[in-house]
Formats: sequence, structure tokens, C-alpha cells
Amino acid sequence: MRIAVMAGDGIGPEVTAEAVRVLEALALPELELVEAEVGGAAYKRHGHPLPEVTLEAARSSDAILFGAVGDPSCDALERRLRPEQAILGLRRELGLFANLRPAKVFPGLEGASALRPEIARAIDLLIVRELNGDVYFGDKGTRRLDDGRRQGWDLMSYAEDEVRRIAHVAFRAAQGRRRRLTSVDKANVLETSQLWRDVVCEVAADYPDVALEHLYVDNAAMQLVRDPGQFDVIVTGNLFGDILSDQASMCVGSIGLLASAALGERRTAHGAFGLYEPIHGSAPDIAGQNRANPMAAILSLAMLLRHSLGLEGEARRVEAAVARALGDGVRGADLGGSAGTRALGDAVLERL
Repeated sequence: MRIAVMAGDGIGPEVTAEAVRVLEALALPELELVEAEVGGAAYKRHGHPLPEVTLEAARSSDAILFGAVGDPSCDALERRLRPEQAILGLRRELGLFANLRPAKVFPGLEGASALRPEIARAIDLLIVRELNGDVYFGDKGTRRLDDGRRQGWDLMSYAEDEVRRIAHVAFRAAQGRRRRLTSVDKANVLETSQLWRDVVCEVAADYPDVALEHLYVDNAAMQLVRDPGQFDVIVTGNLFGDILSDQASMCVGSIGLLASAALGERRTAHGAFGLYEPIHGSAPDIAGQNRANPMAAILSLAMLLRHSLGLEGEARRVEAAVARALGDGVRGADLGGSAGTRALGDAVLERL
């Protein structure tokens, strides 16, 4: 079992280090960890945020444990060389089109949610976000209009096969949960969304045991704070999924608690090849201060164990250790506590 560890920038190395400590504590046989640079760190050493040596490490591994990318000192670079292009490039080059982002309130953290405790307590949902299309990967640029004004433009598009494959992922995920799927779009305004809705309806015929509903993205955002317990699985495009999953993080208490998996069609000897990362960014303002919450990185490791290594028992152990630490009141600054990054990792290891 070979894992490529890509810590990245900012707090990425700190939170990834705690996830690696948990992984090593499991003492898995025949496990090999390979470190590779991405983001601003890779640019400063190799002249590119996603050098070929990093891509090769990814291609030769069973999974990627990813930290975060983003470095303010690189903001003036042309877009293709900015740190964020590393994660977009990995998704594109490795065909990682399906992003799974679970959001569930841990017992004892209801009061940390931005919502009332009785509402937050009911949150247990999965956002399935398409990763390879939409405005993130469409043509884009800036131009000068005839009257001299500058204009920026981004092309939003989806082909029907791109929608169909993410819809199948979402329906199958719903079959393994409470058999309810909500497809989020903006079909009343966008032709891209109308195609999305049409294709999702076509795929629904293959899953008669799953109840399907459609919501416009603005209504979905409202419902996510009004009654989040109504949702089981949400499937949506790249842009809307990015926004809604960050919103969901505040519904459960902190963005430092949400893990994610990016999966494609490639299979390994143990499961699905994937990239696993906390959904938070590099947070350069607190990097190196022992203040970052590593729980999302550790929970991302649990998803790696489950989906790429086929180790369901170990995944559940890690998730239980995180839940127990939080339930015992071990909290970082993002949850109103005082525990540092290392102490939070220690707490999970003790309970593991």
C-alpha cells in the first residue's frame, strides 16, 4: 500500500503531520509513504506548483493524502503558476471527478454550530460535488471592450456524460444511506443547469429506490441553514458544491472538521484511487503557530482508509477516536478551546 503525502503550504504540513502520526499508529503492514511537494512550496523549488516528479508520485500510489495549497507570496504569479493550480491539475490529470464531502455534527458540538443546537443536531449529509467541469475548468480570460472598459469572462459548461457519471456516484451513495437525493442547480437561469437537471432525471430511472428532488442553489443555501436535517445526499456542480460545502462546515461548527475525498474511475488493488484532503485552505495567517485544527485532515485519512485501502474497520476506529476526543471536550481555537495542533493529534492518538 503506497500513499503519496502532499502537505503543501501554510497549515498543510502541520495538519498533515498529525494525520500521518495517526496512520503510523495503525501499524499497517506493507505501508509505504512517499512525500511530494505541491503548491507554493513546489513552485519555489521546482518552478511549478505541480512538477512532473509530484505527478509521477501520484500516479504510482494507491492514494494521496493532501494538505492545503495557497501562498500569498505567489499571488502575483500568472494564474497557471499559482499554488492553487496544483490541486486543480491533480484533479484533471488523474481524472478525479467525484468529490465526497460528508457533514455531520459530532455529539457534544451542537453548541458550536452557527445554528440552534436542536437544528444542528440533525445534520448528517453528504455533498457530492463534480470536480472536473464548470467555470473552474472552462475557458476564461480578460479583454478590452470597444469602449475601453476591461471585462473578465469565464465559461461555464457541462457535457452530458460529465453530468451522468457524477449522478451515478450520487445515486449509489444515496442507496448506501437514507435513499434521498437532492440535485442542486440553477435551471431557471442557466442552460448548463437545465442540461444538468435533464440528465439527472434520466439517470434517476436506474435508481427507483432513491427519492429524487431538485432545488435551485439559492433555495438550497437557505434550506441548509433553515432545516439541514432534511438532506441526505446533495449532488451539484463544481462551483455550487464548493460554496455549499463550505456553508455546511459552519453548520456543523468549524471548517476544521470537514474531510473530503476526490475519486475517479481508476481502481487499485485495494479500492478506488483517490485524493483526500481537509476542505479548509492553507490559512497562512496562523501557519506555524500550532493553532490549526487537524481533525479534518485526520478524518480525511479515515476516508482514505475506507475508500482506497478497503480498511473499513480502521476507518471507523479513527472516526471514533476523533469523536471521543471532541466529546471529551478537547477543542482547538476554532471551537473555542485552547488545544494546539499537536495536542489535538495527541488526544486522537490516546483514544485510538
